[in-house]
Amino acid sequence: MTAPTHQNWLQLKHDSETGIETQHAHFKGQAYDPHWHETYVIGFTETGVQQFDCRHQTHTSLQGGCFLLEPGDLHDGRAPCEEGFTYRSLYIPKDWLTQQISQLFEARPDHFELTFSRTLSTDKRLAAATSSAFLAKHLGDPKIVQEGCLDHMIHNLTHHMAWRQKRYAPNGHHLAYRIRDYLNDHLETDIVVQDIADEFGYDRFQINRAFKTAFGVTPHLYLVRTRLARARTLLAQGHSANTVAHSLCFSDQSHLGRWFKRAYRLTPAAYQKCCAPQP
Repeated sequence: MTAPTHQNWLQLKHDSETGIETQHAHFKGQAYDPHWHETYVIGFTETGVQQFDCRHQTHTSLQGGCFLLEPGDLHDGRAPCEEGFTYRSLYIPKDWLTQQISQLFEARPDHFELTFSRTLSTDKRLAAATSSAFLAKHLGDPKIVQEGCLDHMIHNLTHHMAWRQKRYAPNGHHLAYRIRDYLNDHLETDIVVQDIADEFGYDRFQINRAFKTAFGVTPHLYLVRTRLARARTLLAQGHSANTVAHSLCFSDQSHLGRWFKRAYRLTPAAYQKCCAPQP
């Protein structure tokens, strides 16, 4: 599906069998507000210069370069040059990728998750493999071709991944991580920061300060963006926008729509149409 504007366009396809999404897009100026995904994002800059903030750094991806984002990586997107940028990316569910990676190793550690060693890469082999995997999925090649291309991409991707133990950060942000877990457990509850303060025995200012120091955003913005990422997942599963909006504590469907479009440049209805099974 294409969603054109005066200078921008976006094509997105969703594979219901694997949950993998492919996106081909071109933007000028500001592309996205800060947001994150529940999936891994593997892509490359096709033309132009792509710039985004992620992990407290500004990253500039040039033509032919890859970008690698983990679930929960807060990022935005913009074109620093007048001609804009074009990119292709795959959004890969973490359970699916972990399963595929695990098949490449005889054993893997327990209670660990996959992490990217760098956000940007100039590995030409990875870029070529990512391009092939993208085209195979996006153009709907025979399943055996898609499988082979994805396997080749994952093989190249292993050179850029590592196992990271699932635990609280060792830098003293234990309170912030407890707050994050609490927020994740209350996506469908209309909570306020005072509820969190009462839960942990701190005042609202201490809660906000601890969380922003650890994650770079306030609890309010974290909760909204996590709800948006979950909304994307629920919409792909076929839940109505109205049901999703109310279950995730948006005031109504239009409220969800405004936030969703700022983050993903598609309305919930347009995104769901991309996810509908093709005849």
